[in-house]
This record gives sequence, C-alpha cells and structure tokens, in this order.
Amino acid sequence: MSGPERRTIHMSHYQGGTLKDKLDQGDQIFKTVEDFVNTYVEDTSKRRPIKKMLVATNGIAAVRCILSIRKLLMQLFRNDRIIKFICLTTEQEIRSNAEYLKLADHFVFSPGGDNRNNYANVEEIVNHAVEKGVDAVWAGWGHASENPELPKQLATRGIVFIGPPSTAMFSLGDKIASTIIAQTLDIPTIEWSGSGLKLDLNQKRGSEYVSVTQELFNQATVSDLYEGLRALEEHKIGYPLMIKASEGGGGKGIRKCKNEADFKENFVQVQTEVPGSPIFIMKCVENARHIEVQLIADRYENVIPVFTRDCSIQRRCQKIIEEAPASIAPKDTLRLGYESAGTVEYMYLPDEDKYFFLELNPRLQVEHPCTEMLASINIPAIQMQIAMGLPLNRITDIRLFYGLDRYGTTPLPEEIVLTDTEYSVIAARITSEVGVYLPLRGEYWFLCY
Repeated sequence: MSGPERRTIHMSHYQGGTLKDKLDQGDQIFKTVEDFVNTYVEDTSKRRPIKKMLVATNGIAAVRCILSIRKLLMQLFRNDRIIKFICLTTEQEIRSNAEYLKLADHFVFSPGGDNRNNYANVEEIVNHAVEKGVDAVWAGWGHASENPELPKQLATRGIVFIGPPSTAMFSLGDKIASTIIAQTLDIPTIEWSGSGLKLDLNQKRGSEYVSVTQELFNQATVSDLYEGLRALEEHKIGYPLMIKASEGGGGKGIRKCKNEADFKENFVQVQTEVPGSPIFIMKCVENARHIEVQLIADRYENVIPVFTRDCSIQRRCQKIIEEAPASIAPKDTLRLGYESAGTVEYMYLPDEDKYFFLELNPRLQVEHPCTEMLASINIPAIQMQIAMGLPLNRITDIRLFYGLDRYGTTPLPEEIVLTDTEYSVIAARITSEVGVYLPLRGEYWFLCY
C-alpha cells in the first residue's frame, strides 16, 4: 500500500497572492462566544464556550498566549476583550514589571520563590481557577505544562485544560511510555532498555484509549547501575549510549557514555540531577539529525502534521539553532486520545533515509513560531478553538493551510502530507557562558552581534 501523497507548498500563493484573494470570503463576525461555538461545533456535548481563562505561566509564554488569542478575537468578534485573561503572578514578577502583566485583565497572587510554589504548583493553579470561576487554563510550556495531575484535577472541577487530557499526557508525554507505544504501533525505535516491549491492543475495551501499565513501564527502566549494565548486554545496546531520566529535559538528566567507566560515573549524575525519576538507557545514534514534527490534534481523533523543525545544532544537549522546514516529514501520527498541539521528535539518518522515534512533547514548544511563520497559522489560538470543541476542518487557519475555502465544512484531505516550502525559518537561542561550557546568570545591559 503506497504512502500518502506529499505536496510542496508555494508560500507566495498564501502571501498576498492569488490563493488568498480567491479564498477571502469576508470575515464572519459573531456577537458572543456562544454564537461562535454553536456555529462551528455540531456535537452539542463537545461545546465548551471559553469566556474567562487563567494563564498559568509567565514570561514570553504568557505574552504569546494573550496576544495570539486576542488577534483571533479581533477577527471573530471585532472585540479583543470578549475573553478575559487572568494571569498568575508573584511579588517578584510585579517588581520586575513583567510585560505579560500589562496585557492581563486581572491577575492573582501566588507565593514567590521556586516555581514549586506557584507556576508548577498544581494545587495553587487549580485553587485560583476555581476561585475565579474560569472556563479554561492555559499552561504554555515549562512549569506545570507537562504534569498530568493538572488536567486531571481541572477535569474533576469542570474546567477545561487547553492541552491534552491527563491520560494522553502521561502515555505520550513520558519518554518511556511513549516509546513503548511507538513500538506497539511499529514505529521504528532505537535499541534501548525497553526494546521489544509492546502493549496488548486486544485488551483495549471499547472506546478506551491506549495506556501503558505500570508493570510494562517498570520493565523498561533500570533502577540501579547493575540493572543498567545487564540491560546494555541483554538488548545489545553497545557504546556509545545515552543514560536518560524520563522526567528530565533541557539538558538535565541526560548523559552520553563512550565506555563502561563513563557509564558508572554518569549513571549517578543522572540520578542526582532528576531525583526520583525513572531512568532508561538508549543507544546513541551518531551523525543523525534531530527532527521535530509539529502535530495538531482535535478531540475527534483527527491529527495533522504541520511541517517539521530541524534542531540538530545543540550545546549541552540543548537546542541552539532551530530551522524549519526539515528535509523529512514522517507520516506517522499517534491517535491515542491526544488533543491540542504536540511535537514528535525523531532521530533521522539522512544517508540511510531512516528515522527513529525519540519522544513526544505533550505541549506547545518554545520553537513553535518557526512553524507558525512558515504555515501562516496561529497555534495558541488554534489550541483554544480545539478546547472549545472545534474540529480541525472548521478552524480557518487549518483550512487555509490546506488550500481549502475559509469557512467550508469539507473534511481535510487525509492522503496529503504537506512537506517542504520555498522558504526556511531559523531561530537561534543566545546564552552567555563562563569559560567554555558554564552558563552565566545575571542581568544583561548590552548585546552586540
């Protein structure tokens, strides 16, 4: 069976050209959020009008959320204040004159200090959401954005989490669980301590979504140095290899080992950096490119890939250069109850034209503007529309991305994967360092480049 058709998008058609003019049918203006939702969501059980939102993050993430959604509100209602934004903040944020607080309609205070007291504190977020009577919570990236307990606690109180449900967040967001699911779906994976483990899909009951059992999860982990050495031999992982903490990220809880001496030293370091996190080991694929596929999913089990990002240039296991589009767009998508924006990461071997599943990030990533600029879409606004119950084929940005009429109802073409464009977008992270590798913290007054 042949794979899906791949189509190259010529972006000039979308930017002031013939296609935009052809599809421009005039804006549909709504008086209320309820009018908008009732018009676009046929299934009454999935209609969730959002009129008040708690932004449970800070910094540029909070700014992106508010500005992106207000842009959509102006298009839909000619009123960018029809949805109220309540921002979580601290005394330190107030003193720093944070930009996002200038955009908020209201803000609520949480204890200062470590983010465990505020933005990463699920109980604190949920209490504020209930007290203020919000309809939805947006957590952005970092902090509590990948904690399955947040959507779980909000759901019990009838509050929408703008992101995936808790079960999908764990099963697909955890590095170990998601790799087991990938193996179950016959998506290529690198040799690791859980090689060969698969779910029994025959035990799935009715419409119940797939999830990884604790027993299966534990089989893929290594609890100590000696278990790690046994797994290395049993699964023929070999050196070089990577030791990873499943709850790590951003360069923490990950070490490359070239030999057994490295393994013994680095295993303890990984345990120390991410205390209590399950640990697994994986073969290190060299001369590979690190490819990210931007996914967007609705609550009707529709999932689309929106181009790719190449983040192969890294330092201290952290991305330095992001480029979109990348040279490959794997067709696999995971239809396992996932909802909202997410990113699947692959290791791609260009010489062999092979790719291997790495992990799935169940949230909006910092790098998403690269994809937005190429595809001419507004991802935070799309997230909100999905949370309100809209299917992908009724979201204007998605329809225009596929070259469909703006306000139509036709399904999205299932057999087309949109790949390369005529353009590329590059994003770079700038950090300061002491010596060769140590990052430097503090205040910066001047930047010359």
